Amino acid sequence: MSLILIPGPVELSENVKLSFNDPALVPADPLFIAIFQRVLKNTRKLFNSTDPSSQPLVISGSGTLGWDLFAANSIDNGDNVLVIDTGFFSEHLGECLESYGAQVTYLKAEVGDIVPLKDIEAELGKKQYKAVTVTQVDTSTAVLNDVEGICNIIKKVSPESLIFVDGVCSIACETFEFDKWGVDFCASASQKAIGAPVGLSVSIASGRFVKLAESHKNIGYFTSLKKWIPIMKSYEGGASSYFATIPVETVNALDAALTDIFNYPNGLQGRIEATKKTSDEFKSNLQKLGLKLVSINENCQSHGVTAVFVDNPQKVIKYLRDNGVVITGGLLKDIGPKYIRIGHMGVSACDPKLNHVQRCLELITEAIKE
Repeated sequence: MSLILIPGPVELSENVKLSFNDPALVPADPLFIAIFQRVLKNTRKLFNSTDPSSQPLVISGSGTLGWDLFAANSIDNGDNVLVIDTGFFSEHLGECLESYGAQVTYLKAEVGDIVPLKDIEAELGKKQYKAVTVTQVDTSTAVLNDVEGICNIIKKVSPESLIFVDGVCSIACETFEFDKWGVDFCASASQKAIGAPVGLSVSIASGRFVKLAESHKNIGYFTSLKKWIPIMKSYEGGASSYFATIPVETVNALDAALTDIFNYPNGLQGRIEATKKTSDEFKSNLQKLGLKLVSINENCQSHGVTAVFVDNPQKVIKYLRDNGVVITGGLLKDIGPKYIRIGHMGVSACDPKLNHVQRCLELITEAIKE
């Protein structure tokens, strides 16, 4: 079997794999209610939220569903939205918001860089924005945004603006403080640094956003938080409730993945630090081979994914695949054919005994010398 080192889905821990051997449960089973309650409580911890007015959301879907959950419950036709654009996924988030009628302004970074905070502050002073979106890690460029700095600017210049963070490729491998930074909605997904299988949108909404969603004339049915918030509150409180069928087996796997995170030495912070150590060493070794990273400055390099320029990316990708390691190519249209992307999240980054990232480095070294 191949070793998967793309920027998600990721390799699963043994505990997560074993969770699929558990007996089948129905959503109203007391055993499952206890599992889902624990998942929702741990999801709060995952986003660093202790505010009782915030609401974790674990719903069938991919990370992209989080974009729709935000837009369907807050955006009205003609609303101005500022998208801080650091790559492919920032741009597609903007497309999603436009489909709900938002008037989107894209504040675009240079390829491999972030938008300077002074530029964000200047743009926010030009007009009133209903919302500002930032992708903490754009998987297409492996660029890490300064979410804390951006949130501080927004709160200073445009405190009425909602703050949306795409945390799909950052939650559980980058520092994130939902309450402290004043974020209104953060969307992530089960299959990346969280370390669970594909299939769950894992998000959290602030008390301010919950209040807005309860009164907003939302577009859509499955994405209505008027429907979902009572379900989440019920399960978190220890009782079942029904709107749409909860994917029991996938939630059970997420429970195992979250348990892995919080049982790791020093918990979530320990996982983040271990991922950073693996990432820093991997990037340093690639640069020693004479390769150039897409993210141009050390302070904007993500820790769960590396994007690096190589000659003949498809040849490198094929060489690794032929030798049992799956990586992937570039996504950004201007430079996509010129680089490769490697994911190092979850157990692959946090369990050095597995030797996953070292094996990938050895094969890249061989491939570029062929």
